[in-house]
Amino acid sequence: MKILVVRYRFIGDTILTIPFLRNLRKLYPDAQIDMLAGPVSGEILKECPYIDNLIEFDTTSKHKYENKTNQKTKFLDYVKQLKETGYDKAYVLKRSLSSALLVFLAGIKERIGFDTEYRGLLLTKPVPYLYNRHENECFLDLLRAEGHLISEKHLENWVNKASEEKINEIFEEKNIQENQPKIIIHATSGNSKKQWSLEYFAKVIEHLSNQREVQIFYTGTENDYKTYEKIHSLIKTPLKVMPINLCGTLTLSESTALISKMDLMMGCDSGNLHIAASLNIPVVGIYGPMNPIKWQAYGENHTCLWSSKICVPCDLRKKCPHNYECLKDITPDKIINACNLYINKVLLEK
Repeated sequence: MKILVVRYRFIGDTILTIPFLRNLRKLYPDAQIDMLAGPVSGEILKECPYIDNLIEFDTTSKHKYENKTNQKTKFLDYVKQLKETGYDKAYVLKRSLSSALLVFLAGIKERIGFDTEYRGLLLTKPVPYLYNRHENECFLDLLRAEGHLISEKHLENWVNKASEEKINEIFEEKNIQENQPKIIIHATSGNSKKQWSLEYFAKVIEHLSNQREVQIFYTGTENDYKTYEKIHSLIKTPLKVMPINLCGTLTLSESTALISKMDLMMGCDSGNLHIAASLNIPVVGIYGPMNPIKWQAYGENHTCLWSSKICVPCDLRKKCPHNYECLKDITPDKIINACNLYINKVLLEK
């Protein structure tokens, strides 16, 4: 039996497919299970033991974290490729009309997916999509809809040896102390409307460096590097422990290895928070306009902060008339207090 799983684009969403893939493999231990994923986000699944083949799906450069090359493949070329493979079944975890059209045109006999964007007729089993339910659970609903019992829902991730060695070399070069608390601060997001104030980040960084003497790291793209430079320009006092800016120097796999060595991840709603959660690294997450019930770091050892304003969440479905005051409600003091709880615990354990 050949099974295709479709969930291309966005790092966080791709990570949240892992419990689905694990349960699918348990249900079909002898099947060929292939995953259609984005060119960047798909890298997170290269070490995943639950799939046989990872197919890179790259037709657009709309999302800044998915624009890997300028050379794109045409949609109909993917249709032809999938048709030639001869899949028996497809699970369409992506909710777009085009993703359902893709498996329909590829002639895949069984097509299970969410009944969204008027695409129900393209699916053999359209499943209701619940907007007030965690995305991880929604993915698993596709298996539940077929009558399958879900045995394990936890996230997991894998770090390859080469990436771990790269991070070890950086730690040795930077003389990173084993007993010093280490935190990644992630100030950027694929959507700038989800980003917290740079001034707020500056206040948190100043406290963590000068009051708690925490070693802070930054990761992201080359363009993200400038964001942290702007944050530092807002800090007026010398920092006791200078943060280490690794933006633009690490692959996604190497960033995953770095996160695995942290004591805490703090930042705005982004895929990096999901990477941390998948590695059992505690998260302090900032959720402004987005629904925390659906998008918060999955698991128990995390602190997710959001506004109590009546318009939250809006999920960015329309232009905000309040200039995203929901993000301003989450003050630096709230984040500092949350981080300090984790730092105190780390120091006690070390």
